[in-house]
Amino acid sequence: MDELTSPVRKQHQFDVGKLQRYLSNKINVNALTVRQYSFGQSNPTFLLQTPSKSYVLRKKPPGELLPGAHKVDREYHVQKALFAAGFPVPQPLLHCTDVDVVGTEFYLMEHVKGRIFRDLRLPGLSPAERTALYVAAVELLAKLHSLHLTSLDLDRYGRGSGYCKRQVSTWTRQYTAAAHRDIPAMNELSDWLLRNLPADDDEVTLVHGDFRLDNLIFHPTEARVMALLDWELSTTGQPLADLAYFLMPHYWPRDLQVVSTLGSLKGIEGIPSVEDLVSIYRQCRGITSSFPQLNFYLALSVFKMAGIAQGIYARHLLGNASAPNAEQFGQCVEPLATVALQLGEGSFTDPGEDGLFLHTAKGRAVLQQVKDFMRKHVLPAQKEVEQYYTQHAQSPQRWHTPRVMEDLKLRAREAGLWNLFLPAASGLSQLDYAYIAEETGRCLFAPDVFNCQAPDTGNMEVLHMFGTEEQKRRWLDPLLRGEICSCFCMTEPDVASSDATNMECTLHRDGGDYIINGKKWWSSGAGKANCKVAIVMCRSSSKESSSRHGQHTMVLVPMETAGVKLVRPLTVFGQDDAIHGGHFEVHFENVRVPAANIILGEGRGFEIAQGRLGPGRLHHCMRAVGLAEFALELLCQRAANRQTFGKKLYQHEVVAHWIAECRLMIDQTRLLTLQAAHALDTGGVRAARKQIAMIKVAAARMACQVVDCAVQVYGAAGLSADFPLAQMYAYARTLRLADGPDEVHLSSVAHLELRDQLSKL
Repeated sequence: MDELTSPVRKQHQFDVGKLQRYLSNKINVNALTVRQYSFGQSNPTFLLQTPSKSYVLRKKPPGELLPGAHKVDREYHVQKALFAAGFPVPQPLLHCTDVDVVGTEFYLMEHVKGRIFRDLRLPGLSPAERTALYVAAVELLAKLHSLHLTSLDLDRYGRGSGYCKRQVSTWTRQYTAAAHRDIPAMNELSDWLLRNLPADDDEVTLVHGDFRLDNLIFHPTEARVMALLDWELSTTGQPLADLAYFLMPHYWPRDLQVVSTLGSLKGIEGIPSVEDLVSIYRQCRGITSSFPQLNFYLALSVFKMAGIAQGIYARHLLGNASAPNAEQFGQCVEPLATVALQLGEGSFTDPGEDGLFLHTAKGRAVLQQVKDFMRKHVLPAQKEVEQYYTQHAQSPQRWHTPRVMEDLKLRAREAGLWNLFLPAASGLSQLDYAYIAEETGRCLFAPDVFNCQAPDTGNMEVLHMFGTEEQKRRWLDPLLRGEICSCFCMTEPDVASSDATNMECTLHRDGGDYIINGKKWWSSGAGKANCKVAIVMCRSSSKESSSRHGQHTMVLVPMETAGVKLVRPLTVFGQDDAIHGGHFEVHFENVRVPAANIILGEGRGFEIAQGRLGPGRLHHCMRAVGLAEFALELLCQRAANRQTFGKKLYQHEVVAHWIAECRLMIDQTRLLTLQAAHALDTGGVRAARKQIAMIKVAAARMACQVVDCAVQVYGAAGLSADFPLAQMYAYARTLRLADGPDEVHLSSVAHLELRDQLSKL
């Protein structure tokens, strides 16, 4: 203990005899000796020892104090509530407001014996010990954030939601009040934080406010936390602020010396990575979503650290600092602000995402909004949507959109979460939207809620890129507003449509019109009651002498046009997929449309198709990744809850290996798809052709395999409608044929790979 304490410093001395007399009347204390803890504590902390027992006293510092700081009464109150609930804190014994005893208000608690590690790098310990201690710490943090405020009687301990804005304002005020000189980086950081506040800041838990490894007392020999100390900054609010504060030292540049004990954790063997710590935290709290705005909380944490450093230095100038090394902190403020700005402006990526493909700040913010909207509104509505289609299984009503989905669409549009797939409308890149598409893949109807459903997305892209002003006014604008839907008619029942040049649906000129004749099928969305227009791929009779890829034309056909006939909805594994408007066989019998309905020009159908299918395939693939993530979650839940032959399912090696293989496949596919999105953003559709062909094969195969493993773990239940796996499998298996079968894409990949390889010779 001697290395952690020192004789009481001159500026903090008080009358020990007076304290002893006060305590003897309260807890029968005598023969008291006092030493001061050497490190930290804006509230001076003292070790009180008697012949039989030890205590710890925390008091306000002497002299003039910053408004709202050093509230030892709050520390006492929260520790009392936590100790009563069995959470590891020192037992608080008494709170004294009589400033005549030691010169300020104070409280007393039991002394907890154990290990305190002042150097977060844990020198002298083995890598295994370091790992165990950090894991124990993050598990305790998750336990703290899982406590119920009502059961602790701490509902009114803080002000709840809106925590981030309050924190930025509080620490801006604290910094300004303590600043000894103007530091532009701190002003810039404060402004950045206010401009980038999380859109959804309504999660409220107990927040420690200064959760660091050196505020924990560990068991003398075990990796077990005996007590969490220093509750001065505790309140109620956003728990991610605590997590980010704990992770903060992982992001120090190696040359940034805050103080010797808070050096960079980069490259220290045994200290878990941010990814591992976040994963453990999520697992302990049962959280499945990622933390895309953790960069904001990291920047806020460093801002707070800079504000604390400024306050410590200000107390040094006043002569009442608790820390003996307080003078060092003045030189830390500006470097900390610089680090925080770098973190906030994108150098951090959430461990749940791929750090190689960074989406924009706007992309991260919109993704968080989508995740919150999904959690609050879309996922809870799944049962009601399912009941609607069950109830109307034999009714024409099943081709109408249920009221609950219309309400969700209205909410999404009002929230600005609308047409996110289209860069010109959303301001998002394809890479930005790839992350969003993954999230919406967790629910089969979620893309519709955000007006991002196929085939409308592809059709809107076609009209946006190639449509005339009149075509855009008549069809694109109402599609973008969500007032109508559309379908895409390409595949035909009478030819092998894997070779699209086989298509026989004809288009021939008749004066100022064109006449269409032919059969199409698998026209997704054609059954929707508000499907008002089809984009139809036809062979132009006037283009017989052109190349095989110059004979086809795309034309807009209003669905109410005479001769357009919805013949039947095709089924996918016995299901009509009415939730997506079905997949219809559509016949065109002498359908007459004006020449103005031709898109881009005769013979340019394949040129349009290349532009249409690139982004659309990307969106499908990322939705497949999201679907696979959900399937893996279901698999793990079942494996953890069911038992066979005396063991949990996951304890059987074959199931454990399935889980591992699924994780490998999902992450590999995500990386490949993000690479394709990046290529699409930077080089366009033509430059991304090979990557898009690759992901089209990889994503569909992967999703099928992951869902199949989940079905196997669920047994016969996985085949039923009691769980979503059968429907998920139907979707995943369809992807291996939709927009071209695997074999066509493999041939394209081989052709492009050979071209690239031979060009090196």
